Amino acid sequence: MTTVNATPTPDTGLAPLVAPGPPLAQEEIARYARHLSLPGFGLEGQRRLRAASVLVIGAGGLGSPVLNYLAAAGVGSLTIIDDDAVETSNLQRQIIHRTADVGRSKVESAAAALHRLDPHLEVRTINGRLSPDNALELFADHDVVLDGADNFATRYLSNDAAELTGTPLVWGTIFRFAGQVSTFVPGHGPMLRDLFPDIPEPDSVPNCAEGGVLGVLCGTVGSAMATEAIKLICGIGTPFIGRLLRYDALAGEYSTLRFSPDPDRPAVTDLTEVAAACAVASSAAVGGSGDRGPADGVDEIDPAGLVRLGDAAVVLDVREEWERALAMIPGSVHLPLDRIRAHGWEAVAEAVDHAEGGQDRTEVVLHCKSGARSAEAVSLLTEAAPPGVRLRSLAGGIDAWPGQVREFSGAAVR
Repeated sequence: MTTVNATPTPDTGLAPLVAPGPPLAQEEIARYARHLSLPGFGLEGQRRLRAASVLVIGAGGLGSPVLNYLAAAGVGSLTIIDDDAVETSNLQRQIIHRTADVGRSKVESAAAALHRLDPHLEVRTINGRLSPDNALELFADHDVVLDGADNFATRYLSNDAAELTGTPLVWGTIFRFAGQVSTFVPGHGPMLRDLFPDIPEPDSVPNCAEGGVLGVLCGTVGSAMATEAIKLICGIGTPFIGRLLRYDALAGEYSTLRFSPDPDRPAVTDLTEVAAACAVASSAAVGGSGDRGPADGVDEIDPAGLVRLGDAAVVLDVREEWERALAMIPGSVHLPLDRIRAHGWEAVAEAVDHAEGGQDRTEVVLHCKSGARSAEAVSLLTEAAPPGVRLRSLAGGIDAWPGQVREFSGAAVR
């Protein structure tokens, strides 16, 4: 059981992670002058940063400020791992990318931005995911790792890889208007599994695409993560070891939860458990869409099949109103997933009544962006559907629609 207390955090006694590198060139002294005058930091601290090697997991909302600030601070070598491409919806918070980068791989976009900031920075890019196959080697090759992942499986993989390799890990999360930061140093305090022992189910918390996130929150949390890395590298201050920093942007309040190692927690000995979680997360992921994959056993129909149904089907759009402003299937009826969750079949019956000729149709097709939310809706409604009514989820959602068919009931997709 995790022990939570209100006692002051003791001095960690951590030595600096990185030995000082070579003397700074005159250009570097000018560049980092504001660091050099800091008490307890000075030339030696800057030389430690220049000699440091840091792995950043994710070049998204948290990775953007982390990468920018570590590069600007003078960290000598940065490795970026991410398998995603830049989308327009990323630009609201992922400040390392620009409009011109939409469609480009995030690691390539981020590396270009960092080299604009510091042409001498060593940047290594990995266009892929952190996985049980590469995690241990990557962690062992770096002085410190910062985890800005957006899924539980990767966060626990990072924790377990850190524990197995003895690599310090800075961890951060964001959701809607709140964020959290903690630092895990194997052998010097508790780890993530001491605070949250079990890997949550992949769909237990909505992701940012479904739940939303305040863009500027990423800067607050990401900057705190970068600060932790600098403290560890240079051996200054007191890192968030045994402390979870919590920030509520709406209330404008910070709070700290103190926790200690769980003596009954089994030590991490391999990546077997987390490998299974990563496999589930990978199979459930829908590339870049922000939706999860469809649930097992859900009845689906592809876009071509929906076209063949023609006027025999009522099409219900379970997305949010703002998503319909981007694209919608003409003739579809809006029924947000939250209404289905709250009111079940009653909400569907009301929506069908609003569809032209809906009362006489026995085919009901639900769709969302990529098929995940509509699959959830079908799962929720199947048992309550009246006899003779067939409920199906549109496979691939509206993302799959324009690529397979251009018209539905005589109207072009817009």
